[in-house]
Amino acid sequence: MSNERTNQYYTTRRPSRDEESDRLKRYEDFTTIDWIQDSIIERNRRLRAARKQSIPHRGPRGEVTLPWLWSRLQTIAHAGESWFVVTLVGAGIGFNAAIISIITEWLSDIKMGYCSDGWWLNQRFCCWEIEGGDEDTCEAWHQWSDVMLARWVVYVIFAVLFSFVAAHLVRSLAKYAAGSGISEIKCIIAGFIMKGFLGFWTFLIKSVTLPLVIASGLSVGKEGPSVHVACCIGNLVASMFKRFSRSQGKMREILTASSAAGVAVAFGSPIGGVLFSIEEMSSVFSIKTMWRSFFCALVATVTLSAMNPYRSGKLVLFQVTYDRDWHFFEIIFFVILGLFGGLYGALVVKFNLMVAEFRRRYLSKYAVAEAVTLAVITAMIGWFNHFMRIDMTESMEILFRECDGASDYDHLCQTSYQWPMVNSLFLATVARAGLVVVSYGCKVPAGIFVPSMAIGATFGRMIGILVKAINRAYPTSGIFSVCQPDVPCITPGTYALLGAAATLSGVMRLTVTVVVIMFELTGALTYILPTMIVLLVTKAVGDFLGTTGIADEMIRFNGYPFLEKDDHAYNVPVSRVMRTDLKTLSASGLTVRDIEKILASTAVKGFPIISADDRKTLMGFIDRTELLYVLEKAKQVQEVLPETLVSFASDAQDHDEVELPGIAAGPAVGLDEDVSLDIMESTASQDVLKLWPWVNQTPLTVSPQLPLEIVMQLFKRMGPRVILVEDHGALAGLVTVKDVLRFTMTEIDDRHSPWNEHRFDGVVDEAWLWGSDVIDRALSRCRRWIGRS
Repeated sequence: MSNERTNQYYTTRRPSRDEESDRLKRYEDFTTIDWIQDSIIERNRRLRAARKQSIPHRGPRGEVTLPWLWSRLQTIAHAGESWFVVTLVGAGIGFNAAIISIITEWLSDIKMGYCSDGWWLNQRFCCWEIEGGDEDTCEAWHQWSDVMLARWVVYVIFAVLFSFVAAHLVRSLAKYAAGSGISEIKCIIAGFIMKGFLGFWTFLIKSVTLPLVIASGLSVGKEGPSVHVACCIGNLVASMFKRFSRSQGKMREILTASSAAGVAVAFGSPIGGVLFSIEEMSSVFSIKTMWRSFFCALVATVTLSAMNPYRSGKLVLFQVTYDRDWHFFEIIFFVILGLFGGLYGALVVKFNLMVAEFRRRYLSKYAVAEAVTLAVITAMIGWFNHFMRIDMTESMEILFRECDGASDYDHLCQTSYQWPMVNSLFLATVARAGLVVVSYGCKVPAGIFVPSMAIGATFGRMIGILVKAINRAYPTSGIFSVCQPDVPCITPGTYALLGAAATLSGVMRLTVTVVVIMFELTGALTYILPTMIVLLVTKAVGDFLGTTGIADEMIRFNGYPFLEKDDHAYNVPVSRVMRTDLKTLSASGLTVRDIEKILASTAVKGFPIISADDRKTLMGFIDRTELLYVLEKAKQVQEVLPETLVSFASDAQDHDEVELPGIAAGPAVGLDEDVSLDIMESTASQDVLKLWPWVNQTPLTVSPQLPLEIVMQLFKRMGPRVILVEDHGALAGLVTVKDVLRFTMTEIDDRHSPWNEHRFDGVVDEAWLWGSDVIDRALSRCRRWIGRS
């Protein structure tokens, strides 16, 4: 790529520094969870609970008493509470998924016609006794008109109606219901609070609008939003139990399990769902969380299977089985599918980010109009292609089929129609890819899993038909000599399956999860090796082009404070990143009025405690919310005056006076509301207000010379809200996740962002030049042919 074109590209693509600053300011909308603080609070609760249970409740002779029996029942209930909550969450997710599937299929069919036996029946149930539900042989199913133009108009009108209602509900009632939600859930599980994102209205509106969006024909999927809806269910159910509502760590365990169940019901793959939550959603994953995720996914899958929404025993519509083997010469064509998946993922992520930037600048006020326009364009184009006219999951079901023993959709399996079919599949691949690029990210519930799989399925089926045609033309030559003459050598449906796996892996950058999902969809060990080969090629192409998954790119694009799993070598000390202009509190000498003035004039989330002398010795750290809470309660409990002195330091006498029930010896960090009032009676008076029990006297500290990479590892593995920087005992600064991200985005993002490497842009530029040259030559030949005639 020339320097002129490179400069032009970055001028139109890269945001300015002002836009970067605005994006960084949005970090202040989030509250960070201090996982160390949360762990200590939870530990103190366990200690108090264990202390309470250790008190003997038996009678003087060891007889069983009612208090003893009650304590044993409490112990059993406490042990089974987590599994009970997980069971409720899984059942709710499975039930909701079944309802959404039933409504989605009915809305998708109502665009084409209606059932005279009952308006509530979709085409599959209306024509249940007829194999394949063919509308030409089903007397009960009536199209809206016998005129082709009228049917097309009705099809477009329904698409407009569905998309308008969905977009309007999202804009009016629940803005967080838009999009996929996977990027935001990754941030929430990592420790960021987004109020309302997992609330009731988000759950309700997303559940209602998701079938409407899918039925409108927009090139978006329901699998990504299904994960968001599942996490909403998990949050709503767990919030009803005090054990989870007051512990952020335990709530995140439920959300992780919910995300696994959401993928499980979306693909009928419980193990794949667990692997998805490990590979994509959570950066820290314990064995206990894995078991709960597996159990939640299992309960959700069993519930979905019991409701049997398709009345076929299938958990998802495109579930399929294969009874044919593959041949080693097909690896050549499997590699082609892998190459396509890697290129597709890179191109879609790149151009979708460009569309998202355009949408942010010019279309943010026209969300409803944008969704309706996209639905109209998709409906007008899709009507004339058999594989785009129907629902994407239904098209995948058709494309995955073997030709023997299955109904033939639109002459898909007939040799005489193979070349028109190749043309139709190619056009569906190109058109769907373009529509996915512009549709994903519009302000309706929109996923990218199934659209990507549908694109891969059409491309894979096209390759399979081409290979089968070559085999029929040259059955005994070259690589086809190993085929048995009386058995079909090529199964185009398997190519569609592998193509779907390749594109899903290419756009999400998942590997092991996709292999397991495809195995659970087919139930055949035979095609695990081809799937692994395809995905390894896809991953190699993505790594070569320097692409990342679209979920991670959307996190970066939206400015969410999230540290990537991958490590980078920045070669800078933490002193270049830390804040030095700090708001500190002196350990002594301040009054309540002084503290209130400082709180009113600043918006920082916490204050380092330093010594009153000039050495600024670090003595601890107190959180802003705890400081506000203690001041408010102290005024109510002990009538503390504004002139009352405040002390953040402690001595041996203070520890003797204050009893910390159920808390181990050491710094009194993590005191929660259960014991705060009892401690306040001993530490608060009109003369002095002692706040040392609420001070973290051993905060996480590092040296200014420590490499930035180590600090990032501390944030990712331990999860502190802040890390203080001290130099020989004196406070030098502090650093947060936002500071690290601000530095990486503004200082050295150019060196590490995959989109700033010339490799991928060079590939795109060469491909564009080659395509333009081919089109120019084709047009010149047509002109010469027309001139001769």
